Amino acid sequence: MTTSRVPTWFVVASRLRGLGLAVGPGLIVGAFLLNLVADPPPALIVGLTFGGAVPLALGLAAAYWPGVPRIEPIEVGSPVRGRWVAINSPASKKPSHGTNGYGQTFAIDLIHEPEPGGRPVFGEGDGFRSPGGYPGFGQPVYAPSEGTVVRVHDSARDHRSRNSWAAYFYLIAEGMVREFGGPKLLLGNHVILDTGDGIHAVLAHLKIGSISVKVGQEVTAGQEIGQCGNSGNSSEPHLHFQLMDSPRPMFAAGLPFHMKNEQMKDDTPATGEARIFH
Repeated sequence: MTTSRVPTWFVVASRLRGLGLAVGPGLIVGAFLLNLVADPPPALIVGLTFGGAVPLALGLAAAYWPGVPRIEPIEVGSPVRGRWVAINSPASKKPSHGTNGYGQTFAIDLIHEPEPGGRPVFGEGDGFRSPGGYPGFGQPVYAPSEGTVVRVHDSARDHRSRNSWAAYFYLIAEGMVREFGGPKLLLGNHVILDTGDGIHAVLAHLKIGSISVKVGQEVTAGQEIGQCGNSGNSSEPHLHFQLMDSPRPMFAAGLPFHMKNEQMKDDTPATGEARIFH
């Protein structure tokens, strides 16, 4: 049954997920370090380890729980212009990125491909390409609706692509390390907008130094706020876009959406589908 409200169980699970993933590893690492530098009672070490393992396990279970609520999609404008290909789309699977973590349940990745075959092919050439070799790098990114800027991060470097299987496995290992740094290291340069009614939009992996808005600033729908980059946990220059019910990705519940598209029907493109956005 589709509802216009976010189910309470989904919100609670999202908050507990974030809490478990934040507290659990800290207690386990704390127990390990305490055991290295001191001679604490074994019961204390066991207690800290168990006390960390339980919330960590619950947090992981909530992150990868396959059950996704059926919520009425929220209409937003397109954050890009031109021909873009959808990757990891909620129109194809949910959770779209394989996890509910960081409010990503209904997130989408958009890769600029001005024409079919118009970007480097995965597995061909250098596995670690300069981001400038991709047509999406530096493309304008727009506010999907009016709102207030509540978070900005604009100092993460644009790293090289991960354009081969060896490079991709490196990305996976790198992503595990980034997890310890939280949303900032995963999202890279990003903007979070409060669009009203408890809805927040995330536009991530932006180009360093390109963000043209600041916290507290009011923006209009369609206003340019930055440029597509390759910062954070990214395999190639692309835009990661999602809606969530909190300005804090760590504890947020993801929200579904569809994009207004003047050329085609109003919905979210499926994985692998190219759209021309306006």
